[in-house]
Amino acid sequence: MNEVLYITGHKNPDTDSICAAIAYAEFKNKTGTLKAIPVRLGDINRETRFILDYFNVETPKLIETVKVQVSDLNIDTVAPVAPDISLKMAWNIMKKNNTKTLPVVDENDFLVGVATITNLFSSFMDIWDNNILSKSHTKLENILDTLSAKYVYIHDENINLSGKIVTAAMQPDSTEAIVEKGDIVICGDREDTQDAVIRCGASLIIITGNHTASEDIIEKAKTASCSIISTPYDSFTASRLITQSIPISYVMNKDNIVSFRTEDFVDDIRDVMLETRYRSYPVIDKLNKVIGTISRYHLISQNRKKVILVDHNERTQSVHGLEDAEVLEIIDHHRIADIQTGNPIYFRNEPVGSTSTIIASIFFENGIRPSKKIAGLLCAAIISDTLLFKSPTSTNVDKLMLKRLAEIADLDVENFAREMFKAGTSLNGRTVDEIFHQDFKVFTLNNLKIGISQISTMDLEGFADMKNDMISLMEKKSVENSFNLLVFMLTDILKGGSELLVVGKDKELVARAFNVKLNGHSIYVPGVLSRKKQVIPPITSAITSLK
Repeated sequence: MNEVLYITGHKNPDTDSICAAIAYAEFKNKTGTLKAIPVRLGDINRETRFILDYFNVETPKLIETVKVQVSDLNIDTVAPVAPDISLKMAWNIMKKNNTKTLPVVDENDFLVGVATITNLFSSFMDIWDNNILSKSHTKLENILDTLSAKYVYIHDENINLSGKIVTAAMQPDSTEAIVEKGDIVICGDREDTQDAVIRCGASLIIITGNHTASEDIIEKAKTASCSIISTPYDSFTASRLITQSIPISYVMNKDNIVSFRTEDFVDDIRDVMLETRYRSYPVIDKLNKVIGTISRYHLISQNRKKVILVDHNERTQSVHGLEDAEVLEIIDHHRIADIQTGNPIYFRNEPVGSTSTIIASIFFENGIRPSKKIAGLLCAAIISDTLLFKSPTSTNVDKLMLKRLAEIADLDVENFAREMFKAGTSLNGRTVDEIFHQDFKVFTLNNLKIGISQISTMDLEGFADMKNDMISLMEKKSVENSFNLLVFMLTDILKGGSELLVVGKDKELVARAFNVKLNGHSIYVPGVLSRKKQVIPPITSAITSLK
């Protein structure tokens, strides 16, 4: 497996989740031994897009799972072979690369067959009929290579070998009795035998013992369109080796080929291997190109993907397949939830306004100065998560870090914040589904499944026409996904409050939590800006009070 460390925020990533992952990847690459790669679990929102473009930072790669896939394994990278190579060449390639399987591909590198050492041994043990070169459409170049032969006279390099194989170890009269038009004849240096073979219409003469042909024989061969080659081997060896010139396509497995794709999960291919029991299996990439082979050994030696989680520690918010990965660290500023690890890890959780505040602290605590771009990203994340310190989650540590980072990034905080919020909070041209899932998180509170979405805007009134559609979407989602409660927080940055849309069989929990009466599906709560600090705790208390 490639020694890679994935750093990821939560699903439906917000600015803090993305920026913290990118920044912590820079820190780990400066201090660690693994290659740290920031990744994301969903589409980035408009605010985050504005920030990445502003600081000219590449968007993290999207991943869907950290379950071990074939692409994570150190597969054998033996180059696939063409279907027309000889059995001898295939055997030499297998010996050179210490492999027992060769994927066979066409001119587009698409898989057409698999040649195994069993195929080769079977061909050596089989008693071929003497028309095997014709049946297998063996090329002259394969015969030359297999017999280490050289040209004496070639009538046609693309000669169609349609006859049988004959070893002319007899008197010329006897030879003429068995040689027919188009045959391939192995003979010695007797000119009378060579002459007889040409008269019979042979298509190819193979002269053994490194002998050649006389000028007279060559002239007769030209007239009869008979090609002549010379091999250093004796007649017995040449007769034994010539069948190894057969193309690999004649003996390879063509039907019901078992192959795997780079994106296949190891858990899935393990079952297939147990059922089929081949030594090796071809591996195909996303372009349908063969890139190597895989065997059971690779599954035994597999390692789990290494992951660091930032801005969350809740399983439902994390990447799919986390249970199969090795979590090395968690950096977060939310409540401690339910992610479990097999070994002790570095877990840093602080009651600050942004995970990026913690990441910045880690830089400075280790005497490392973040780059100008990374300092800018950390500034943006702190501004976003604290609503420029209007959120009750804000702390003096956030303010201190923002000041220090802004100096490195050479950033005018007030002007940047205005541009960022303006770019990120516009609702024009967006569907209710996009708005709802921009920053949506799922929680399990006392065995109740609760989902809370939040979006900040400078124009609360601009949402009015979407309200009924949003409620319909939430009701549908609540039923289809068995939520006890769904909440949509529309937070007004300017007024410093939030309108809460609520649906679900337990929606009265919100009324109890804030001690207000629901107006249909909606309430407005002034001063409530933080999902983490001002919504989750009172809902949790309301649930507890019912017991």
